Amino acid sequence: MRTRDHLKAWARRVKRDCVTLWFAGRHPQTPWYAKALGVFVVAYALSPIDLIPDFIPVLGYVDDVLLLPGLIWLTIRLLPPEVLAECRAQADAWMQAKGAKPRSRAGAVLIVALWLAAGAAAWYWLGPRP
Repeated sequence: MRTRDHLKAWARRVKRDCVTLWFAGRHPQTPWYAKALGVFVVAYALSPIDLIPDFIPVLGYVDDVLLLPGLIWLTIRLLPPEVLAECRAQADAWMQAKGAKPRSRAGAVLIVALWLAAGAAAWYWLGPRP
């Protein structure tokens, strides 16, 4: 298998696991800490807005290549095996039926709120003093 094929397979697994976390967040046997991290990861992953915009050289893709897969991996590790198997099956069925990952407006709102909070904090700390 070529490197390109390995990368495509890896990207498909990351995408499937992101949808898996979407289903795990609604599963009653998912522990609260996995749900909390999973909600954040899914909101960020499904948001059309990135925390670090892609037009910023190098850093723009760090979240897509390192941060997001790392958070997905960590959250997957926190899930009980039976929940993971059930949610992966649901994710596979969803991806075959819909052909795309779901979108999250709440995720977009969360990212915009984080940017606004960071801007407000920077203005407060670095802004003019009376």
